[in-house]
Parts: sequence; C-alpha cells; structure tokens
Amino acid sequence: MDPVSERLRARHPQRIDLSLERMQRLCAALGDPQDRLPPVVHVAGTNGKGSTVAFIRAIAEAAGLKVHTYTSPHLVRFNERIRLAGRLIEDGPLNAILDRIEATGTEATVFESTTAAAFVAMSEVPADLAIVEVGLGGRLDATNVIQRPLLSVITPVDLDHAEFLGTSLPGVAAEKAGILKPGARGLIARQSEEGMAVIAAAAQAVRAPLTVMGVDFDAWAERGGMAFQDQERFLDLPAPALVGPYQIANAGLAVAVALELDLPEAAIAEGLRTVRWPARLQRLTAGPYGEAARAADAELWLDGGHNPHAARALAEALAERQARAPRPLALIVGILANKDAGGFFEALKTSEAAVFSVPFDGAAAEPDALAAVARGHGLGATSCGSVGEALERALRLGAGRVVICGSLYLAGEVLGAALETWPD
Repeated sequence: MDPVSERLRARHPQRIDLSLERMQRLCAALGDPQDRLPPVVHVAGTNGKGSTVAFIRAIAEAAGLKVHTYTSPHLVRFNERIRLAGRLIEDGPLNAILDRIEATGTEATVFESTTAAAFVAMSEVPADLAIVEVGLGGRLDATNVIQRPLLSVITPVDLDHAEFLGTSLPGVAAEKAGILKPGARGLIARQSEEGMAVIAAAAQAVRAPLTVMGVDFDAWAERGGMAFQDQERFLDLPAPALVGPYQIANAGLAVAVALELDLPEAAIAEGLRTVRWPARLQRLTAGPYGEAARAADAELWLDGGHNPHAARALAEALAERQARAPRPLALIVGILANKDAGGFFEALKTSEAAVFSVPFDGAAAEPDALAAVARGHGLGATSCGSVGEALERALRLGAGRVVICGSLYLAGEVLGAALETWPD
C-alpha cells in the first residue's frame, strides 16, 4: 500500500456510509472548495465512467484546455486519483492538504476525505475544466456536494454495489440520476428502457435538459474507425485507442460532451487517438507477466471490470477478437468477495475459456470458492495461489490469449508488478 493510502486508512473510518451531511460539514470547514472549481463535468454510471472521463480529458487537452480530473479507485498510487491541470498531484502538496483536512477535526470517511482533498487542490490550481467521477451511486455520493455543474453525464446503468444501492435497476438508476441539477444539461448513455424512464423523470423533476444516446446522437464502428452523428452533424473519426466494442459507446458519449463544450473536430480526433486509461482491456508486454507471455508467444491482457455488466462487455470484446484470430483462451480471475461472481462467470461462459482463480490483497473471494462458482457455470476452473502461478499453468497448457480480470484491485497489483507508470 502506498504511503498516502496508509495515512488515510489509519486516520479515517474505512466504512462506506452514503450521506452528504458529513461531507457538507467538512467542505464548510475548508471554505467550500467545491464552489470554487473550474466548470465541472460530473460523471456517474455503473460502468464506463473512468473510460469516459479519460476520453473527455484527452479531447479537452488536445483542444489546449487545462483539465483537472478526480477519479477512483487508484491502481498503484493514490496520486492517480487527482490530476491537476494535466499532472498528477505531488506528494508534498497532497499531504499538506490532508493536514488541513485533519486540522478541521471533522469526522469523515476515507472517500469523503479524499474527495475533499481533490476539491481543495482543484480550487487552488488554475484550470479551464474539472471532470469529477462519482465514487458510488450519485445522489448521496461525496462528490454530489457540487451543486452547479456545467454538465452531468451518466454512463450505462446496471446492478452493482447491491449492499448500498439495492437490487432494483430503477432504484439504481434513481441514485445515478441524483447528480442531475437544475439547468445543467445531462448527457446520457444508452440505457435500458426502465432505467431511462427513471432518469428522464428525475431530469424533468429538476428541469435538467437531456441529450440521450440512441435518440439525440449515436456512435458506431465504421471502416476501421468510428462514426458519430447527432441532429446537426456527422463526424468520421479514428478508432478509439482504448480497445473493445464497448469503448465506441464510451467514446461517443465523450464526443457528445466535447461538442457541448464546443471543442473542435480536430481535437476530438486527436483525443480519441491518444487517450490512455490503464486496466481497461489493456495489452501487457512489460514486467514479469508480460515477458513470460511474450516468451510463450501468447497475448496477455488486463481488464478491471468487476460486475456482470462489465463481464458482458469483456465477453463481447473477446468474442470479436477470437473470431478474428482464434487462440486458446484462459482467464485469470480474482473478484472481491462481495461481488456477483456467479453473474460474472455467467456472462463469460460461452467463451469456453480455462479459468484460473487467484487471490489478491484485500477482501478477495477465496480462490477455491471462486473456482467452484466458475465450474457451476460450465467453465473448467483451477484455483491458484498467485497470478504468477496461474499464468505459468495457463501458458504450460497452451493458452495463446490470457486475460487477467475481475477486479481493479487485482489489476493494480498486476500493474505494480509490471512497473507501469502514469505519465504526467
């Protein structure tokens, strides 16, 4: 664990407790930094939030804007969460802000404290735009003390975090729609019919105008690139640098945001070409795992999707790749114990992949139990003691395409071992 994460866990409650009251008190004690941010694009949703944020940032920076971002969780270092005018926050300023937060004496959870730190940092460094990702839900998420966003963005909504958001899709959609604010346009990804009905009703209640994918605009893969069309224009764009069919939809939502920001087409194209967002179907070639795969003439991929909706997206991406270039497929899977492992494997059962279940630091599902769940969904599965052991077994059995998946926490451990960096 990096030093900043250790500090936060040692000094703040680690519970998740969705409420705005503590966050409002903490922000008030800090001078309400959330009211002094550059124009804010607030992003909620179940899956695709991080990728959509990455696309928006890449496009805006290609247009010459200075951009702050706040995302979660981090993969290797806490500093990844806060990017100030394009650069990761440095340890010195970050620790100084945490000192100020602790000096208020206000009780706060880890996420509330980190969100407050992000708001303080972003309020004190000049920038043209701030992109803020919701942590969990939306309505009661700590980031939702932002009352006057420029734009509100909702990526696809599905079931996740049932212990906090419930098991009703309309209920989850209502939580996500809680970021919609009076007068701030909401840009909405393609949703299920019942989810969209809830979002539309919430928007009407607060008088937030909506622009909806599949109604007001759309995006699709075309001729090796990507097409975007709304009611005013058609754009012929390059393929997004992030791979997977689902990234077309994330990129399309980001393009709609860029057009609302009046960013030029050249910047949109450049942002799509240069975007970087680790652990989202990322090809690994460096570090001990990447080198072992290369030595065996195998592909190694990393994906942090951790719920059934994300697993369906992964299954679609793998099916497309397997159809183009078939190879024996293996999945190295670690999942948090409170996640829907059955739904995850159900989404991947048609892949016919060999599954190797692994542990990771934190509240991970036991590998033996995880392997049993995979077998229950028709996949051959073996439990292993580590990613290294699982990769060795998969390669020994002839896997030509290996995907490490199931958790962003697992992905962070793998990237740390691979010595991947986040360039400023």
